[in-house]
Amino acid sequence: MKKTIDYKWVIFALGVLTVFSALGFCSSTRSLYLKAVTSALSIPRSRYAIGDSLRYITTAVLNIFFGALIKKWGERRMLASGFLSLIAFCLLYYFATNVWFIYAAGICLGAGLAWSTTSVVGYFVRRWFQKNQGTVMGIILASNGIGGALAGQVIMPIIHDESAGGFGYRKAYLLTAAAILTVGIIVVCFFKNAPESESSEVPAKGKRKGQISWTGITLEEAAKTPYFWVTAVCVFLTGACLQSITNVASAHLEDVGLDTAFIAAVFSLFTLMLAATKILTGVCYDHFGLKTTVFICDIAAVIAIFLLSRVNATSYFLAAAYEVIIPFALPLETVVLPLIASDMFGRKDYAKIMGIIVAINTAGYALGSPVMGMVYDLTGTYRGVLAFEAALMAVICVTMQLSMRQAEKARERLRETEESGQI
Repeated sequence: MKKTIDYKWVIFALGVLTVFSALGFCSSTRSLYLKAVTSALSIPRSRYAIGDSLRYITTAVLNIFFGALIKKWGERRMLASGFLSLIAFCLLYYFATNVWFIYAAGICLGAGLAWSTTSVVGYFVRRWFQKNQGTVMGIILASNGIGGALAGQVIMPIIHDESAGGFGYRKAYLLTAAAILTVGIIVVCFFKNAPESESSEVPAKGKRKGQISWTGITLEEAAKTPYFWVTAVCVFLTGACLQSITNVASAHLEDVGLDTAFIAAVFSLFTLMLAATKILTGVCYDHFGLKTTVFICDIAAVIAIFLLSRVNATSYFLAAAYEVIIPFALPLETVVLPLIASDMFGRKDYAKIMGIIVAINTAGYALGSPVMGMVYDLTGTYRGVLAFEAALMAVICVTMQLSMRQAEKARERLRETEESGQI
């Protein structure tokens, strides 16, 4: 009798392929296009940056409604909409003649990533994988780094093709659109919304220490708890800090006088480390739980940001240490978000709460970068704001531990009430 493959591994492979292409080719490569597009179209960089702000706003707004949309559309249709939006993003850049094309493209990119990356991955991993959810999610989201590394090697020569007269980026975007279309067809054709025998309860026996499955509370009930709002503030500030720092880190290293070849080398080290730490974060969650995982990520953020604030023209070791440590913090923006929703608030309104948590984190992105730029314009350096953000991440670390502890107590109270038959 021929043994059939467990279809969850097909879903896993499709998830890897989706993140590899969507985040790797459409998001990770954004900085490669900056100078080429603004120079070719004579667009000031400040106006060009509005397109990125529109991207983050769009992603945040759509994630607020993630629960309702996923229930109405299902994962397959949502992924299809995501791929179509990413293709539109690429084509708008290909045909762009002024800044309005850039703004429309930013909206399409935001929609495409909202419908094809973190939220959707968190949702279908939870439906298809009863064990090792953190590890599986970490591997899928880590494919972003591999996709970005490959995309950079393929796209960079096309962007700087001298025969294109400064418009080589258009060929690069057209190639990206073709790649997204190809991947989209494969994913949509083979994706299934749910296992044939989907279970609503993950068995308690045999689970690893880190994994938690419980009935949960509704969004309305969660909104009445103090720890929901405390967690929301922490998630928002974490997004604002980490996104703004990763956006300016290379510029800060150059500002203090470090060699550009060294900066390029440690950036490559950073991208490889980021792929690895997403997987390690998932493994840590599966074995040790959410509190330990978040603590490690938060402490890594505190140490890395502090080191970055102390770098000077001779601090090659500190700069390299920053690039090695900061990847351990960045899963707070991806892998950890669905795990927070699942562990702290349970299954009942998982999609809605996860969408809101991801939206809040993304809203932090939209705030963090402009504030960082404003501080630099006023002071001429990032040192002061980096030291402040290191201290802020330390406060967030303590606050999140207290918030997760309160969520644990609430979960145990609900379980005791259910077992006693009072509800």
